[in-house]
Amino acid sequence: MAQGSDAAVLKADKGESRFDRTSMINLLLRNLMVLVVLGVAVYFSIARPQFATLPNMRTILIAAAPFALIALGQTLVILTGGIDLSVGSVVALSAMTGAALSVGHPERMWLAAGIAVIVGLLAGLVNGLVVAYVNVPPFVATLGMLSVASGLAYAIGKGAPINGLPREWATIASTKVLTLQAPVLVMIAGFLILAIVMTRTSFGMRIYAVGGNRTAAEVAGVNARRILTSVYAISGALAGMSGVILSSRVISAAPYLGKGYELNAIAAVVIGGASLNGGRGTIWGTLLGLLLIQTLNNGLDILVVPSYWQTVISGTLIVSAVAVDMLATRRSNK
Repeated sequence: MAQGSDAAVLKADKGESRFDRTSMINLLLRNLMVLVVLGVAVYFSIARPQFATLPNMRTILIAAAPFALIALGQTLVILTGGIDLSVGSVVALSAMTGAALSVGHPERMWLAAGIAVIVGLLAGLVNGLVVAYVNVPPFVATLGMLSVASGLAYAIGKGAPINGLPREWATIASTKVLTLQAPVLVMIAGFLILAIVMTRTSFGMRIYAVGGNRTAAEVAGVNARRILTSVYAISGALAGMSGVILSSRVISAAPYLGKGYELNAIAAVVIGGASLNGGRGTIWGTLLGLLLIQTLNNGLDILVVPSYWQTVISGTLIVSAVAVDMLATRRSNK
């Protein structure tokens, strides 16, 4: 009897050991891309001592702020199992709208900025309605909005950038509070607010539910269509805010301003651990992914790596992160 008991204990120990080993491998796989980019950051610090300085860290945060807003919106969309390819063009459309309304009228600067954000909100709302109520796949719906928003941005400026913005427009991005520029504070506030929303409110739980299993969520009483519409609208509004910040930094607006920004946003979300299948991911993961991407871009700039190679690296990171995520998912399902 004692021998049988000992054999059972030994078998249980082996099973537990195998489980622990599998869990460790899955954890390593899910964080592999983070470890790779952190290793690259260490290399940058050794290769260029100015990389690991306080002024450069501040530069990274300032550069990350506009992308952070886009990445936050993209996180909500991806958590529902969708994707928003239109955010780059919405950035340009919002920036061009705000610039066109404020040129020659510094007194209505804030009104112009507000309307620019509303334009982004409306673009996102259209995406959400088409996805939720017409059942058009998110890829197709947002790809169509990408073309529409880009065309409208070029139409507003008649194919050219809008310059000559009032000096007051620059204060949106240059205003400092406690030594931090306003965009950085907006970024921090955005992450804190959405982190609370996603973990402490029913709205956040419903987003996860829709992304995990839409049918089950609807059976449980979740209005999936309303959730989908909301996340795309939020994504559009945040892209509009990003457009205002970016145009304020350079005191001008161009119809190609947000070109390719959706790539960095998706990279930040995926590298941060979110699944493109929906239902898994965190706001803090997106923050980590964003900072890693911006750190990588900053280091490549310091090393004078051409921008086109930076794009190649970003694309490679996205594909690698998705591949690792799929591998980890398959292992965890075994």
